[in-house]
Amino acid sequence: MSRFIYRMQNILEIKEKMEEQAKNDFAAANVRVMEEEELLQTFVDKRERLEAAGKELLLADRLSILDIDENKKLVAHAREQIRAQTIQVRMAHKILEEKRVHMQEAMQERKTQEILKEKAFDEFLQEEKAAEGKEIDELTSYTHGQKKKMTGDSDGK
Repeated sequence: MSRFIYRMQNILEIKEKMEEQAKNDFAAANVRVMEEEELLQTFVDKRERLEAAGKELLLADRLSILDIDENKKLVAHAREQIRAQTIQVRMAHKILEEKRVHMQEAMQERKTQEILKEKAFDEFLQEEKAAEGKEIDELTSYTHGQKKKMTGDSDGK
């Protein structure tokens, strides 16, 4: 029996490498989303602390207009950071979705190549089986012919 060689094996290997790269890109994009969301949460926590501090300043026995004004500016800055970071989070999610789609396409292309390889292997097996059957038929015919010659020669024909 001869050995099966898939003529498009190099393409399959390239597709596998492309899929692996797409998976790595997706994982990196997912990490970025998590980092961006964590930073957003940090800004939200900062704003909440500043707002709580501002309430304490308003409830204090002695009001300090400068401290209250400074606190309002810090809260406004924190809100601006939250708005900007929310945009970053949305962009990171958009990139993550693009990477997910790319990864799915790469997986589909690899699976297609694997299916083609399986079909080629099945065809190879069928060809091998047919060739084996042909060899058996030839051997049987040859053996049968030899027996006829031997029996024909001994009968004196």
